Amino acid sequence: MQPRIQITGLCCALLLTWLVNDGVGSERRMTPLVNAVQRVEKSVVNIHTEKTQSKDPVFGSPKKVNGMGTGVIVDERGYIVTNEHVIHNVDQDAIRVELIDGTQAKANVISFDSRQDLAIIKVDFGRSLPVAPFGTSCDLMRGETVFAVGNAFGYTHTITRGIISALGRNVEVNEKIGYKNLIQTDASINPGNSGGPLVNLDGEVIGINVAIRAGAQRIGFTIPIDDARRTISRLLDNEKFGTYHGLLTKDVRSPEAKKMVVSGTHSDSPAFQAGLLPGDEVLKAGKVAVSDRADFERALLGINPGKEVPVTVRRDGSEVALQLRIGRNGERPLTNIVARANNGDTSSYRGDTPQQMVWRILGLRFRSISQNQLPNKYQKHYKGGLQVIEVRANGPAAAKGVKSGDVVVGLALWEAYKITHVTYAFNQQRKSLTANSAASELAPVKCHIIRGEQIIEKTLSLPLQD
Repeated sequence: MQPRIQITGLCCALLLTWLVNDGVGSERRMTPLVNAVQRVEKSVVNIHTEKTQSKDPVFGSPKKVNGMGTGVIVDERGYIVTNEHVIHNVDQDAIRVELIDGTQAKANVISFDSRQDLAIIKVDFGRSLPVAPFGTSCDLMRGETVFAVGNAFGYTHTITRGIISALGRNVEVNEKIGYKNLIQTDASINPGNSGGPLVNLDGEVIGINVAIRAGAQRIGFTIPIDDARRTISRLLDNEKFGTYHGLLTKDVRSPEAKKMVVSGTHSDSPAFQAGLLPGDEVLKAGKVAVSDRADFERALLGINPGKEVPVTVRRDGSEVALQLRIGRNGERPLTNIVARANNGDTSSYRGDTPQQMVWRILGLRFRSISQNQLPNKYQKHYKGGLQVIEVRANGPAAAKGVKSGDVVVGLALWEAYKITHVTYAFNQQRKSLTANSAASELAPVKCHIIRGEQIIEKTLSLPLQD
């Protein structure tokens, strides 16, 4: 029997050698899930925060509380999407982002939308960062395998696998906070996963993880990526950063294609002058391939007014090259949302400057003040404000009790420390309400004001039409 044992041992050794050299063992381990994880993981970041709470009752000093979350890189220059609740009321100088290789850097909050619970933060690592591959949520299937990547309980870059349990969930957190049209998944979502991606087996982000069902097992909720990308496009809107293009678009989603189609332009805007027409499919802006409005807005970030950006569109089956000259938001006339018809005609518009528009609609004149001119306790939370220097008697703002000396720091869901922030908030509020409102109605706009040492809230009435 001894020789037989020796031969068997030799055969096993030869077999193992063949398997290792041939690579079959590695191929068996390299499953679709592993491939998908490797495709997306470098574009997921861990977020660390601190929050200063009230004084400790024993020691009498402010108490620091650590927080955690996750983010997804949406632009190689360091723009990252996460949940608004991850950075809500945290110390703005203590937000840190950690990459998968362990390197860390300080991040700044760029913009946020509390209602949609999404925010954009920016970090500078001094190098280009990998942008996440984004999919679509229009073709999701119940039972489809998905996985989450996140900073679960501080265990960085944790991977959890599950399925899509349900679609179109509406979830009420409390009387003030609720989510619509969420994806439900049984992939484990834990504290720290907030803001991180839900990913399909193609390695594409199909949602942003946002909530869990307290007390339940494996019931988590995710914002569909098509909804999230629409919010991201607003958070990166160039009008927030002092430039504008005047292009009106719609995102088209299907299992076969993701594209952005021109629906019109503001009259006499850079987009109008560049020759963009309704029905054009925008393929590329600058160096960025465009699949939706979020891509288009990020392509124009950081480009100075007066600079030209090459834009490629598909028109009547052919590619057309155009030049889009970026405009300066503070110098443009405020227009209604108007579109150039196919015959080239445009509607008329009222040519107000931002200052004139605010005076006409609200009866207010402002001057910008810096962060260090705010009361000390608000300097961590706001980048500056707009101090009221004149209130028109019997005007809309005066009727609501706004006074000279008040400092406006927010309108609706947006910060306000430049006059263009006010006009941006006006335009966004109109866009969101006009479709479901009569032309004669007034839109309520919440205005957050620092008066003395207190924050107060006023609700102003904004006409939907000029």
